[in-house]
Amino acid sequence: MDNSAAKNVLSIRKDGAHKRGKFVELAQNRTRNAIKAIRVIAKLGNKNAYDFNETDVNKIAKALTREIELMKARMSSTGGKESVDFTL
Repeated sequence: MDNSAAKNVLSIRKDGAHKRGKFVELAQNRTRNAIKAIRVIAKLGNKNAYDFNETDVNKIAKALTREIELMKARMSSTGGKESVDFTL
């Protein structure tokens, strides 16, 4: 392998490591934020402060589950929708 080919391989390895590091950093932060957001939604479960029923709970859970499934599909292939559509 000549010197320029070795530099290219090294550059690709560094770029791959950078991409991986950036992914790990962003994935950890965004996952933590998502968990915090879900915990904030869970605080709506206070029956003394809010009026809701099982149908409302199921709609929220279904919307969250749907988004998780879309995230999994998007990360395993191409596609996935970007819009946020949720109403009770």
